[in-house]
Amino acid sequence: MPGLKVLVVGASIAGPTAAYWFAKAGANVTVIERFPNLRTGGQNIDIRTAGVTVMRKMPGMEAAVRAKTTTMEGISFVRENGRPYGTIKATGNPDQQSLVSEYEIFRGDLARILFDMTKDNRNIKYVFGEQVASMQQNEKGGGPITVEFANRLPTSEYDLVVACDGATSRTRAIAFGCGVRDYIKPTNSWVAYFSIEKDLLDGSKIAQSYCAPGGRFVGVGPDPSGLNRVGLMGINPRKNYDAPLPFREALKQGDDAVKQYVAQHYKGVGWKTGEVVKGMMESKDFYASEIVQVKVPSLYKGRSVLVGDAGSAAASGTGTTLALAGAYVLAGEIGKHGGDLAAGLRGYEERMRPLIDDMQKVPPFFPAIMAPQTAWGIWLRNHIFAFIAWTRILEFTQRFFAGGFANTDKYGLPDYDWVT
Repeated sequence: MPGLKVLVVGASIAGPTAAYWFAKAGANVTVIERFPNLRTGGQNIDIRTAGVTVMRKMPGMEAAVRAKTTTMEGISFVRENGRPYGTIKATGNPDQQSLVSEYEIFRGDLARILFDMTKDNRNIKYVFGEQVASMQQNEKGGGPITVEFANRLPTSEYDLVVACDGATSRTRAIAFGCGVRDYIKPTNSWVAYFSIEKDLLDGSKIAQSYCAPGGRFVGVGPDPSGLNRVGLMGINPRKNYDAPLPFREALKQGDDAVKQYVAQHYKGVGWKTGEVVKGMMESKDFYASEIVQVKVPSLYKGRSVLVGDAGSAAASGTGTTLALAGAYVLAGEIGKHGGDLAAGLRGYEERMRPLIDDMQKVPPFFPAIMAPQTAWGIWLRNHIFAFIAWTRILEFTQRFFAGGFANTDKYGLPDYDWVT
C-alpha cells in the first residue's frame, strides 16, 4: 500500500482511527474536518467488544482512555421521589461489560486521544475548516477520484475516499448519488446532551435516571470536573412516524429553538427535572440530534467507502465500537490485498457486514424498558426491574440482549501485517 493517497472526511472517532491504520499500512493520508477546530465536547460514549480489541492493538490507547474515563461507577434508576428501585454497576471485567462500561469516556476526550496519537505522524495531514464540494470517479470504480474542496484546498486526486462524517454524511450523498437522509432509518426518538453547573448527585459517582409518561427519559451523570452531564431522551412509539417531526423542525432553527422544544416537552415532569431544564437553558455545550440507524446496501461505491456512523449508525450504544472496528478492518483489508483496491473493499464489506448486522439489533422491548409511554407501564417496568436487579439475573442474561454486551473475543477480528 505504500504511496496510496487516501482522503478521510471527518476528524471525530472513525476518521483519526482510519488515518492511524492507513498510515501504518504506508499510505499518505489527508484528514479534513468541516469544523475549524477539533471538537472536544459531546456525550459519554463507551468502547466495547471488537472496539476493545482494536484499542488494545494501538499502543498507549487503553491507558489514555482509562485516564480519561467519566468516573461513573453505576446507574441508579429512581422514582419521582428520588428513591432508587434498582442499580446497575460495572462488572469489573472489561472483556464482559454490563450496561455500565469499563471504558466510559466523553466523546471529545476520545477524539482528543485519537488526534494526539496521529497528529505528528509524517504520513498524516489534518486540515480543519474544509469539506468536500464534489467528487468525480469512474462509473466502474477504476482510477483515482477527483475531489473538489469547498474552501482552500486545491482540487486533487485520491486513490480512496473514506467517509467518516456521521449519520447524515454529505460525503456519502455525493459519492453514492443520493440524498443526505437516504438510508437513514428513524427510531422515532431523539436525545439532547449538555452539562449543568449544579451537582444534582451530591458528589456521588452513581448516575441517576428517571422516566415519566410519554417516553420521557432523564439521565444525570458525574463529571470529573464536578459538573453534571445530562441526557434527555424523547422516545416515541415505533409506529408513530410523525412524532419526530416537531423536533426536526426545531433542529432546523438552531439550538435556542431546540432548547425551547425540549423544555416544553419536559414541563411538569417531576423529580429534579425542573433544575435540569433550568441548567439546560443556561448550558454552553448543548447538543441535540435525532436517534437514527444507517442501513446501506453496500459500504462502498467505486473507490468511496463508509466507516462509522456514515455507514452503520447503530442507535444501540455500539457506534464507537463499530467506528473503531470498521477503521481497523478497512485499512487491514486494503493492505492485505496489496494494490487491488476492489478486492480490499470487498473484503471490508464481507468482514464488517456480520458485525454491523449484529450490533444494529435493538431488542424489541428495549424502548419500552428505557421509557414506557404510560404511568402503568412505568410502574410495571419499575417492579420488574427491581426484581431483576435484586436477583442479579441481568448479570447473567444481558450478554444475550445485544451485541454490545457480548464478550470481547466474540467477533474475532483478524490480525493484519503492517508496513510501519
